[in-house]
Amino acid sequence: MSMDSANIALNTNKNVTSYKRFSVRLAESAKEIEQCLRLRYRVFAQEMGASLSSNSEGLDQDRFDEFCKHLMVFDNESGKVIATTRLLVSEDANTSGYFYSETEFNLELILNQPGRFLEVGRTCIDPASRKGAVLAILWQGIADFVLKKKVDYLIGCASISLSHGDKYISSIMHVLRKKYFSANDLRVNPLIPLRINRDLADDSIALPTLLKGYLRQGAMICGEPHWDAEFNVADVFVLLPCEKMSRHYLRHFFQQA
Repeated sequence: MSMDSANIALNTNKNVTSYKRFSVRLAESAKEIEQCLRLRYRVFAQEMGASLSSNSEGLDQDRFDEFCKHLMVFDNESGKVIATTRLLVSEDANTSGYFYSETEFNLELILNQPGRFLEVGRTCIDPASRKGAVLAILWQGIADFVLKKKVDYLIGCASISLSHGDKYISSIMHVLRKKYFSANDLRVNPLIPLRINRDLADDSIALPTLLKGYLRQGAMICGEPHWDAEFNVADVFVLLPCEKMSRHYLRHFFQQA
Protein backbone atom coordinates (compact mmCIF):
# COMPACT_ATOMS: atom_id res chain seq x y z
CA MET A 1 0.00 0.00 0.00
CA SER A 2 1.41 3.37 -0.95
CA MET A 3 0.43 6.90 -0.16
CA ASP A 4 1.24 10.29 -1.68
CA SER A 5 4.12 11.66 0.39
CA ALA A 6 2.75 15.17 -0.08
CA ASN A 7 -0.05 14.32 2.32
CA ILE A 8 2.34 13.36 5.11
CA ALA A 9 3.36 15.73 7.90
CA LEU A 10 5.58 14.08 10.51
CA ASN A 11 4.90 14.94 14.14
CA THR A 12 7.91 15.97 16.23
CA ASN A 13 7.01 13.25 18.74
CA LYS A 14 8.89 10.15 17.55
CA ASN A 15 6.13 7.90 18.85
CA VAL A 16 3.49 9.56 16.67
CA THR A 17 3.24 9.77 12.90
CA SER A 18 0.69 12.32 11.68
CA TYR A 19 -1.06 12.56 8.33
CA LYS A 20 -2.78 15.96 8.64
CA ARG A 21 -6.17 14.74 9.87
CA PHE A 22 -4.97 11.39 11.27
CA SER A 23 -2.28 10.17 13.67
CA VAL A 24 -1.07 6.61 14.24
CA ARG A 25 0.52 5.59 17.54
CA LEU A 26 0.37 3.13 20.40
CA ALA A 27 -2.33 3.64 23.03
CA GLU A 28 -0.68 5.16 26.08
CA SER A 29 -3.37 5.05 28.77
CA ALA A 30 -6.12 2.79 30.07
CA LYS A 31 -8.67 5.20 28.56
CA GLU A 32 -7.11 4.96 25.11
CA ILE A 33 -6.95 1.16 25.31
CA GLU A 34 -10.62 1.16 26.29
CA GLN A 35 -11.44 3.18 23.15
CA CYS A 36 -9.70 0.49 21.07
CA LEU A 37 -11.64 -2.28 22.82
CA ARG A 38 -14.93 -0.42 22.31
CA LEU A 39 -14.23 0.04 18.60
CA ARG A 40 -13.51 -3.69 18.35
CA TYR A 41 -16.80 -4.45 20.08
CA ARG A 42 -18.77 -2.20 17.71
CA VAL A 43 -17.20 -3.82 14.66
CA PHE A 44 -17.02 -7.46 15.73
CA ALA A 45 -20.11 -7.83 17.92
CA GLN A 46 -22.57 -5.20 16.69
CA GLU A 47 -21.64 -5.13 12.99
CA MET A 48 -20.41 -8.68 12.38
CA GLY A 49 -22.53 -10.44 15.00
CA ALA A 50 -19.66 -12.21 16.77
CA SER A 51 -20.46 -13.97 20.05
CA LEU A 52 -17.67 -12.48 22.12
CA SER A 53 -16.48 -14.04 25.36
CA SER A 54 -15.67 -10.70 27.02
CA ASN A 55 -17.05 -10.17 30.51
CA SER A 56 -17.28 -6.38 30.03
CA GLU A 57 -20.31 -4.82 28.34
CA GLY A 58 -19.38 -2.93 25.21
CA LEU A 59 -15.78 -4.18 25.14
CA ASP A 60 -14.08 -6.84 23.04
CA GLN A 61 -11.51 -8.12 25.51
CA ASP A 62 -9.74 -11.44 26.08
CA ARG A 63 -6.81 -12.81 28.09
CA PHE A 64 -4.24 -11.65 25.51
CA ASP A 65 -5.03 -7.93 25.63
CA GLU A 66 -3.06 -7.27 28.81
CA PHE A 67 0.09 -8.60 27.13
CA CYS A 68 -0.35 -6.67 23.87
CA LYS A 69 0.48 -3.19 22.63
CA HIS A 70 -2.57 -1.51 21.11
CA LEU A 71 -1.92 0.44 17.92
CA MET A 72 -4.54 3.02 16.96
CA VAL A 73 -5.32 5.49 14.21
CA PHE A 74 -6.64 8.67 15.80
CA ASP A 75 -8.88 11.21 14.05
CA ASN A 76 -7.41 14.57 15.09
CA GLU A 77 -10.63 16.40 14.20
CA SER A 78 -13.21 14.23 15.99
CA GLY A 79 -10.93 12.99 18.78
CA LYS A 80 -11.98 9.39 18.10
CA VAL A 81 -10.07 6.15 17.56
CA ILE A 82 -11.09 5.01 14.07
CA ALA A 83 -8.83 1.99 13.57
CA THR A 84 -6.91 -0.35 15.80
CA THR A 85 -4.90 -3.54 15.91
CA ARG A 86 -3.09 -5.29 18.73
CA LEU A 87 0.58 -6.28 18.64
CA LEU A 88 2.16 -9.19 20.53
CA VAL A 89 5.93 -9.70 20.28
CA SER A 90 7.75 -12.93 21.08
CA GLU A 91 8.85 -12.03 24.60
CA ASP A 92 5.34 -10.91 25.58
CA ALA A 93 3.89 -14.08 24.08
CA ASN A 94 6.29 -16.02 26.30
CA THR A 95 4.91 -14.14 29.30
CA SER A 96 1.36 -14.83 28.13
CA GLY A 97 2.22 -18.48 27.55
CA TYR A 98 1.58 -18.52 23.81
CA PHE A 99 0.42 -16.50 20.82
CA TYR A 100 -3.29 -16.11 20.12
CA SER A 101 -2.72 -17.92 16.80
CA GLU A 102 -1.73 -21.02 18.77
CA THR A 103 -5.34 -21.32 19.97
CA GLU A 104 -6.27 -22.02 16.33
CA PHE A 105 -3.22 -23.62 14.70
CA ASN A 106 -0.29 -25.89 15.41
CA LEU A 107 2.59 -23.47 14.75
CA GLU A 108 5.51 -25.83 15.38
CA LEU A 109 7.10 -25.39 11.94
CA ILE A 110 6.67 -21.62 12.05
CA LEU A 111 7.99 -20.97 15.55
CA ASN A 112 11.01 -23.20 14.89
CA GLN A 113 12.26 -20.53 12.48
CA PRO A 114 15.05 -18.39 13.97
CA GLY A 115 14.12 -14.80 14.67
CA ARG A 116 11.68 -12.55 16.47
CA PHE A 117 7.93 -12.73 15.84
CA LEU A 118 5.22 -10.09 15.97
CA GLU A 119 1.60 -11.22 16.00
CA VAL A 120 -0.95 -8.77 14.61
CA GLY A 121 -4.58 -9.35 15.52
CA ARG A 122 -8.07 -7.98 16.12
CA THR A 123 -7.58 -5.45 13.31
CA CYS A 124 -10.62 -3.32 12.60
CA ILE A 125 -11.63 0.04 11.12
CA ASP A 126 -14.68 2.14 11.85
CA PRO A 127 -17.20 1.68 8.99
CA ALA A 128 -17.20 5.40 8.18
CA SER A 129 -13.42 5.36 7.66
CA ARG A 130 -12.92 2.33 5.44
CA LYS A 131 -12.55 4.33 2.25
CA GLY A 132 -9.37 6.29 1.85
CA ALA A 133 -5.98 6.14 3.55
CA VAL A 134 -6.81 4.83 7.04
CA LEU A 135 -5.82 1.21 6.40
CA ALA A 136 -2.54 2.32 4.80
CA ILE A 137 -1.85 4.55 7.80
CA LEU A 138 -2.46 1.63 10.14
CA TRP A 139 0.00 -0.44 8.10
CA GLN A 140 2.52 2.38 8.42
CA GLY A 141 2.21 2.17 12.20
CA ILE A 142 2.82 -1.58 12.05
CA ALA A 143 5.86 -1.09 9.81
CA ASP A 144 7.27 1.53 12.21
CA PHE A 145 6.85 -0.90 15.13
CA VAL A 146 8.53 -3.69 13.12
CA LEU A 147 11.57 -1.52 12.43
CA LYS A 148 11.91 -0.18 15.97
CA LYS A 149 11.54 -3.62 17.58
CA LYS A 150 13.72 -5.42 14.98
CA VAL A 151 11.03 -7.99 14.20
CA ASP A 152 11.86 -10.78 11.72
CA TYR A 153 8.41 -12.25 11.03
CA LEU A 154 4.91 -10.85 11.20
CA ILE A 155 2.25 -13.48 11.92
CA GLY A 156 -1.48 -13.54 12.47
CA CYS A 157 -4.89 -14.94 11.63
CA ALA A 158 -6.68 -13.33 8.70
CA SER A 159 -10.45 -13.82 8.79
CA ILE A 160 -12.76 -14.70 5.91
CA SER A 161 -16.49 -14.30 6.50
CA LEU A 162 -18.64 -17.41 6.27
CA SER A 163 -21.85 -15.40 5.93
CA HIS A 164 -21.49 -15.23 2.13
CA GLY A 165 -22.00 -18.95 1.59
CA ASP A 166 -20.01 -22.01 0.57
CA LYS A 167 -19.08 -20.75 -2.89
CA TYR A 168 -17.43 -17.63 -1.44
CA ILE A 169 -15.12 -19.42 0.97
CA SER A 170 -14.39 -22.15 -1.56
CA SER A 171 -13.39 -19.53 -4.15
CA ILE A 172 -11.22 -17.55 -1.70
CA MET A 173 -9.33 -20.66 -0.65
CA HIS A 174 -8.93 -21.74 -4.28
CA VAL A 175 -7.20 -18.43 -5.11
CA LEU A 176 -5.03 -18.63 -1.99
CA ARG A 177 -3.92 -22.21 -2.73
CA LYS A 178 -3.17 -21.32 -6.34
CA LYS A 179 -1.13 -18.15 -5.73
CA TYR A 180 -0.21 -17.58 -2.11
CA PHE A 181 0.39 -20.82 -0.18
CA SER A 182 3.74 -21.24 1.56
CA ALA A 183 6.19 -24.07 0.99
CA ASN A 184 5.38 -27.31 2.81
CA ASP A 185 8.06 -26.69 5.46
CA LEU A 186 6.19 -23.52 6.51
CA ARG A 187 2.73 -25.00 6.95
CA VAL A 188 0.39 -24.99 9.95
CA ASN A 189 -2.40 -27.37 10.93
CA PRO A 190 -5.79 -25.93 11.96
CA LEU A 191 -7.09 -27.21 15.29
CA ILE A 192 -10.68 -27.13 13.99
CA PRO A 193 -10.47 -27.66 10.20
CA LEU A 194 -13.19 -26.14 8.04
CA ARG A 195 -14.77 -28.49 5.51
CA ILE A 196 -14.75 -26.84 2.08
CA ASN A 197 -16.44 -27.96 -1.12
CA ARG A 198 -13.67 -27.33 -3.65
CA ASP A 199 -16.00 -27.96 -6.60
CA LEU A 200 -17.68 -24.57 -6.01
CA ALA A 201 -14.52 -22.50 -6.60
CA ASP A 202 -14.58 -19.43 -8.85
CA ASP A 203 -11.30 -17.75 -9.91
CA SER A 204 -12.88 -14.32 -10.29
CA ILE A 205 -13.55 -13.79 -6.57
CA ALA A 206 -12.36 -10.58 -4.89
CA LEU A 207 -10.24 -11.14 -1.79
CA PRO A 208 -11.18 -9.42 1.52
CA THR A 209 -9.49 -6.04 1.98
CA LEU A 210 -7.42 -6.83 5.08
CA LEU A 211 -6.26 -10.16 3.66
CA LYS A 212 -5.34 -8.44 0.41
CA GLY A 213 -3.30 -5.95 2.44
CA TYR A 214 -1.15 -8.75 3.87
CA LEU A 215 -0.66 -10.35 0.47
CA ARG A 216 0.41 -7.07 -1.12
CA GLN A 217 3.27 -6.89 1.37
CA GLY A 218 4.50 -10.33 0.30
CA ALA A 219 2.77 -12.48 2.92
CA MET A 220 2.25 -16.23 2.58
CA ILE A 221 -0.79 -18.27 3.59
CA CYS A 222 0.42 -21.29 5.52
CA GLY A 223 -2.33 -23.83 4.90
CA GLU A 224 -6.00 -24.62 5.27
CA PRO A 225 -8.33 -22.55 7.46
CA HIS A 226 -9.45 -22.92 11.06
CA TRP A 227 -13.17 -22.54 11.80
CA ASP A 228 -13.70 -19.78 14.36
CA ALA A 229 -17.25 -20.38 15.58
CA GLU A 230 -17.22 -17.36 17.91
CA PHE A 231 -16.76 -14.96 14.99
CA ASN A 232 -18.34 -17.21 12.32
CA VAL A 233 -15.26 -16.87 10.12
CA ALA A 234 -12.63 -19.01 8.50
CA ASP A 235 -9.18 -17.97 9.75
CA VAL A 236 -6.09 -18.53 7.65
CA PHE A 237 -2.61 -18.24 9.11
CA VAL A 238 -0.48 -15.48 7.60
CA LEU A 239 3.33 -15.35 7.62
CA LEU A 240 5.16 -12.25 6.41
CA PRO A 241 8.99 -12.01 6.44
CA CYS A 242 9.37 -8.47 7.71
CA GLU A 243 12.26 -7.49 5.48
CA LYS A 244 9.80 -7.40 2.57
CA MET A 245 7.52 -4.94 4.34
CA SER A 246 10.41 -2.99 5.84
CA ARG A 247 12.04 -2.34 2.45
CA HIS A 248 8.73 -1.13 1.03
CA TYR A 249 8.06 1.31 3.86
CA LEU A 250 11.66 2.39 4.25
CA ARG A 251 11.57 3.55 0.64
CA HIS A 252 8.35 5.52 1.07
CA PHE A 253 8.43 6.79 4.63
CA PHE A 254 11.80 6.45 6.38
CA GLN A 255 14.26 8.05 3.99
CA GLN A 256 14.90 10.85 6.50
CA ALA A 257 14.86 8.69 9.64
